[in-house]
Amino acid sequence: MSLREAALQALRIADPAEKAARVCGLCAAMDAAAVDPDARIAEPAGIPGRPPRPLLVPAKQVPARTPFTPQGRAALLHAIAHIEFNAINLALDAVWRFPGMPVGFYLDWLRVASEEAHHFSLLREHLQSLGFDYGDFDAHDGLWLMTQRTAHDIVARMALVPRTLEARGLDATPPLQAKFARAGDQRAVEILAVILRDEVGHVAVGNRWYRWLCQRDGRDPVCLYADLAKRYDAPRPRPPFNHAARRAAGFSDEELAQLL
Repeated sequence: MSLREAALQALRIADPAEKAARVCGLCAAMDAAAVDPDARIAEPAGIPGRPPRPLLVPAKQVPARTPFTPQGRAALLHAIAHIEFNAINLALDAVWRFPGMPVGFYLDWLRVASEEAHHFSLLREHLQSLGFDYGDFDAHDGLWLMTQRTAHDIVARMALVPRTLEARGLDATPPLQAKFARAGDQRAVEILAVILRDEVGHVAVGNRWYRWLCQRDGRDPVCLYADLAKRYDAPRPRPPFNHAARRAAGFSDEELAQLL
């Protein structure tokens, strides 16, 4: 089995703990010779694999969550864990779905999937320490919906998932850390610090491969991004912005100026 086929197999696993363990194992045993970048793999039914819970509802139906009550703190941690679970799936999807890329593209996204699995595991452990578990609260599916919309277009995928949806986490994490600190949850603050550190690298992977694709196709990355965001109805980033993290993740001064 090629590495890309193994990534698809991991994507189809429904049990979160089994999926996380499989992805981390794949990354630990990663072999560039096993990638098979040019293979065209037929899309099977049943992706991504998910547990029966959480119940997925429209984003507007997910209630506001506060860390200042035990239930609210668990619900907020659950929401972050759900993002990380979806992030495992979208990284695996990038590995298997898009043929013909350099080997480094597949190795990068498998590493990202492994780090997202680590984040999910940290959050789930903390959630369990509070008497809750993943699946105990409703969630929405915004991150995966954009993954589906861009399934036929690798340039749009790189532009709009890591560089747009995941980059929002760079902005949102420091305020979340401040809230958890005020609620007295130092463990959540520590976990979010790990996530923020790694997510800078994940967004940088998206930036690197988006620019590589633009150079390959002779397109201007800034102008093309505006076209793709409009075509796929991508959400517009909202302030406050973490300019330092975005700059570390590879956004240019021109791109940062357009956030204002």
